[in-house]
Amino acid sequence: MIRIPSPSPIGDYAQPHKRLAREQDAAPPKAPTKRSTIYAFVMRPRGIVWGFAIMHVAYLAALLPTIIAGEVLGDLPLYRYWAQLSLETGLWQGIHTEWVYPIGATLPIVGANLLGPQLYQLLWLLLTTVLNWLAVWVLTDRLRNTAAFPAAWWWMLLNLALSPVALLRLEGVSSPLVVIGLVLLARRPIVATIVLSIATWIKVWPAAVLLAIVGASPRRILVIITGAATTAVIVLATWAGGGLNHIMSFITMQSDRQLQLEAPITTPWVWLAALHQPGTTSYHNYEISTREVMGPGTSLAVHAMTPLMFIAIALIFVMMMFALRHKAETSQLIFMGSLALVTAFIVFNKVGSPQYILWITPVIAVGLIGHAREWRFAAWLVAIIGVLTTLIYPIFYMPLIAGNLWVTTLLTVRNLLLVVLLCWAIGKLWNMSMKPPRTAAYPAGVSV
Repeated sequence: MIRIPSPSPIGDYAQPHKRLAREQDAAPPKAPTKRSTIYAFVMRPRGIVWGFAIMHVAYLAALLPTIIAGEVLGDLPLYRYWAQLSLETGLWQGIHTEWVYPIGATLPIVGANLLGPQLYQLLWLLLTTVLNWLAVWVLTDRLRNTAAFPAAWWWMLLNLALSPVALLRLEGVSSPLVVIGLVLLARRPIVATIVLSIATWIKVWPAAVLLAIVGASPRRILVIITGAATTAVIVLATWAGGGLNHIMSFITMQSDRQLQLEAPITTPWVWLAALHQPGTTSYHNYEISTREVMGPGTSLAVHAMTPLMFIAIALIFVMMMFALRHKAETSQLIFMGSLALVTAFIVFNKVGSPQYILWITPVIAVGLIGHAREWRFAAWLVAIIGVLTTLIYPIFYMPLIAGNLWVTTLLTVRNLLLVVLLCWAIGKLWNMSMKPPRTAAYPAGVSV
């Protein structure tokens, strides 16, 4: 007769993994915590829809007194003035006169006035709401890609943090278009390029994203041809309207601008003005409604920034070429190159505005899909930059103008963090150019 020995307690402790497994099997299941229940809800399609709806209803509630009064906020008074001038007098900005924006900006600016000036704020809100929803819809693959939900939440929350500019400036139109273009690039490169080209003709900054795509995408020829064809259609339409002479005026008008208060390069002179140093002052440029700074050496800085910007862009592009030769992952190279180029546009720009942070958010949001760990640092850094930006404008903007040292410190920290972000992106590109990654496929989550 064979006797089967009973389990020994000593044997259990000698093999703790077996004892732990038995204890876990015997233990009753843990009740879900409130935190885990909320997380499970927001990471479902229903949670995304409810979150988006609540945010945009909150936007509507905040703007409702302005809408009822028939007024507008932010940059919209200027947009509405241009729209009324065009529709009532036939004097179109960018066609009959020089204009600070590319000609494509006419579409949203005049389109928001189609129901009259009294409803301009409401139509602009509806336009940005529709574009924001399309961006979330595409980013999450029609709410089917749950792996993209954290990226969608990050993008929506950053828009909330930057809502004073996201709802009231042209970046509220161009930013979601860039999200859509980047996501569609993998499977629908023609549609993606058209979207990104249109966004570039609304605000110039998406050109940095197109440049990164040309540098890294295996479909660069198709992208170049599609972008050129889209541009040709816009130029022909402008020519037919008699505005060919002014079609590039947005470049010449930008080149004439001085150092703007919030630009990273302006930071030393902002401190000099705050400390009341002789010869340095902050003043309002009424012609284009911006705050600028003038002092010793600012003229040299104004003339140096544009060449420095192009040098930085050229160096980043060369790094992308090296990374491409080392078989860097296509999607990561496009996104990291886009981030480096867009951030260089900000850091080396003599003009600095709070809405510029919305140039960065689309790239981070798309980069988070399939590469969450790789992009976590950038996501947190940009979240901090976004909060600081809103604190600076509009919350503490008047104290900043008055030279408040605490707010000047906030601005300095924000600008230094932008430099850190640029260095981080360049460092990632450098690593890509030195060694190839383990994978070489465009992530399945970033396609529709």
